[in-house]
Amino acid sequence: MERLTSLSRSINGHATIVTGAASGMGRATAHLFADEGARVVVADLGPERVDAVINEIHAIHGPDSALGIVTDVADSAQLETLVTRSVEWAGRLDILINNAGVSMINSPFQDADEFETSWAQTVDVNLTAHARLVRLALPHLLQSHAARIVNIASTEALVSTAGLGAYAATKAGVVGLTQSLAVELGRHGVTVNAICPGPINTAMTAGIDEESKARYSRRRVPLRRYGMPEEVAQMTLNLCLPASSFVSGAHIPVDGGMSIRHT
Repeated sequence: MERLTSLSRSINGHATIVTGAASGMGRATAHLFADEGARVVVADLGPERVDAVINEIHAIHGPDSALGIVTDVADSAQLETLVTRSVEWAGRLDILINNAGVSMINSPFQDADEFETSWAQTVDVNLTAHARLVRLALPHLLQSHAARIVNIASTEALVSTAGLGAYAATKAGVVGLTQSLAVELGRHGVTVNAICPGPINTAMTAGIDEESKARYSRRRVPLRRYGMPEEVAQMTLNLCLPASSFVSGAHIPVDGGMSIRHT
């Protein structure tokens, strides 16, 4: 009998850039991809934070498993350096994960000064950087037999919170950018997808006390808890598998069912 399973579920040796990889979902993603045999570039602000993750990965998988590059994604020159050094190190580029982002900065429309500042910063980091990095990485991704782009959006692209206009707009923009790129790059075999995390235990939510988290989870999340960074990383991995070759243009909530709950 002819086998039905012919598509690979291995990313062993695939060169991967993960931005915002020094903490939270990005760190979990970098570790998971290294565990799966990928060669991982850890990009984030702050040499100490980047070095800490690199040292963690090297201790498990050896010195050739990961490279740290300190990068401010709002700086186009640094993004160009990120791609150049990554390809020089790995000799290829197969996977790009746009995870870096600023937290939910308050952007009230009534306060002109505060709004202008938060809007500009949020758009630069959460949306413009994604588009720039895809453009810079694309010539190398086009040479891969299984090129994957995953953009990390948010459930704020699907449901909204008052006072977070800039954050919500950028995350909705990430979903729109993802869909447009999926259509544009599909003929080249490049898949582009987005993940919309909901309430996840990261540095962004660390300031929320546990009682408030528990109350929110009981009220809004069908699974009645906050998610863990690895649960987002696992979905990212699924979208990057060679076997996921017919999934493109999707935006997938990883939110314990929060975004579909009506009451």
